[in-house]
Amino acid sequence: MLEEMNRTPAHEKSAADLAADLSASLKRLLHDELRLAMAELQAKGKRFGIGAGLVGFAGVLALLGGATLIAAAVLALALVVPGWLSALLVGGALLLVAGLAALAGGKEASRAGPVVPEESVERVREDVETMKQVRS
Repeated sequence: MLEEMNRTPAHEKSAADLAADLSASLKRLLHDELRLAMAELQAKGKRFGIGAGLVGFAGVLALLGGATLIAAAVLALALVVPGWLSALLVGGALLLVAGLAALAGGKEASRAGPVVPEESVERVREDVETMKQVRS
């Protein structure tokens, strides 16, 4: 198809041939834009995966450090009140903080927008606008 388009000058082609060339070019353009969008999403996915792995590792370390501090808080409070009450008070405080964090996290997550390949979407819009201008 490309060879045929290159052999005949545009001014010698019929309207039907030009329309067919335009249609083929549009198909190639949209196919290329879709491949570009996929590449963009893959690149973003890789960066997200690496970041998520590091955050997960930090989370494990923070969990271990937090557990150690909780044990220290229970032991320190046990110097003032019985051990069972100390554990109950610290556990209740932790559950309260966890509930507040869950509410705040759910609210923040609902504000997040959709994950889309923004650059590719913008290019497709520009291509469609260009094609509209060419047709008129």
